[in-house]
Amino acid sequence: MTAINFSQRRQWAADQSISFLMQQGLENRDVISLAAGFVDPKTLPVSEVSDVVSRLLADEATGQSALQYAATAGSGELRSLLLEHLAGVEGHSVDSLGVTADDVVVTSGSQQFLQHLTDVLFDPGDICLVAAPTYFVYLGTLNGAGVETIAVKTDEHGICPDALDAELARLEQAGQLHLVKLIYLVTWFENPSGVTLASDRRSQIVDIAKRWSKSQRLLVLEDAAYRELRYSGEEIPSIWSHDTSREHVILAQTFSKSFSPGIRVAYAVMPRDLVPAIHDVKGNFDFGSPNFSQQIIAEALRTGSYRRHVDLLRNSYRVKRDAMLAAAEKYFSDIDGVSWLRPEGGLYVWMSLPEQIDTGYSAPLFQRATKTDGVMYVPGEIAYPTGSPLQKKNQMRLSFGVATPETLDEGMRRLATAVRSVL
Repeated sequence: MTAINFSQRRQWAADQSISFLMQQGLENRDVISLAAGFVDPKTLPVSEVSDVVSRLLADEATGQSALQYAATAGSGELRSLLLEHLAGVEGHSVDSLGVTADDVVVTSGSQQFLQHLTDVLFDPGDICLVAAPTYFVYLGTLNGAGVETIAVKTDEHGICPDALDAELARLEQAGQLHLVKLIYLVTWFENPSGVTLASDRRSQIVDIAKRWSKSQRLLVLEDAAYRELRYSGEEIPSIWSHDTSREHVILAQTFSKSFSPGIRVAYAVMPRDLVPAIHDVKGNFDFGSPNFSQQIIAEALRTGSYRRHVDLLRNSYRVKRDAMLAAAEKYFSDIDGVSWLRPEGGLYVWMSLPEQIDTGYSAPLFQRATKTDGVMYVPGEIAYPTGSPLQKKNQMRLSFGVATPETLDEGMRRLATAVRSVL
């Protein structure tokens, strides 16, 4: 049989980690998964959505409108409600935000926006700067577009502004500054590390983006997927709020984690001159995300059921986070060289093992954990650009989103057994 002549983009997109993880989860159903970044199915808003759908379809005209196409940018009603929602989260009035509904685009989940933004910004060989570690699914998206990703040093307070500044200076010296298009940051309870970017660093990021916008504008993508899932600590302003010009920071948020991933609604607020480019690409892709899903979110926002659901999630996930942290203390505190971060929100705990222990897919620990002890985690190395000097082999991402507190305790016990077995 004559071989198919695949594109270069297909080669770049090969062997994605997310596909392997999902396959492992499906093939090992008796394994306790501390890997899945899913929301707790027991907290999904079945009754709330049922009520919303009943109201939408109770009136023929309203039902017909909900079942029709929406604009490429998204439902105008929803975009206005999203501005009200954003104003509430930011602690300001809508009028003081400095943006209008025309600066908002609605997408089918945040991943679609990440893909569209990548399409309009990057050519093969361009550069995106990311935190070390960062969201590994977006690393796959960037790889699939032929983008070079460069990791920047982070600590328990997020990306280090001095290190970011130094990396940009190095790239300028190497004649590559013009290739740098974007700084990508998950600023609250980061996937995978659970780290929240410190408040005093947020304005510094904006200053750095402005200062290094020499031959072209350097953009910052603030991924706020977990922003509303805070269980302790104080609220802090977004990076976006420090960009008073509204020219450098893109703020992206999704309802997948805070309401329902099955509805697939997200939105982004962006510099005005970026909006037409996103519209053009999105128009070629789907000429509008599903309107029915948008109307469900709009009704949930309008009636307050969304806010009530977020409060329920916070209470539920707080218990789970505390259960995982308690289990980490119970089963790992006596193992030398093991440490973990205590997130204030989100769905993840980041654990580091002794340096000699490799947590990768083909390493003895992963094989022992999944095949013998019946527990699965996400290897930390996939959250770094391949070959990065900052990449570490001894870390893992643990998720507390799906399992019960009792199952989390058992999963952590099994994981500790696997770690001890390879020490």
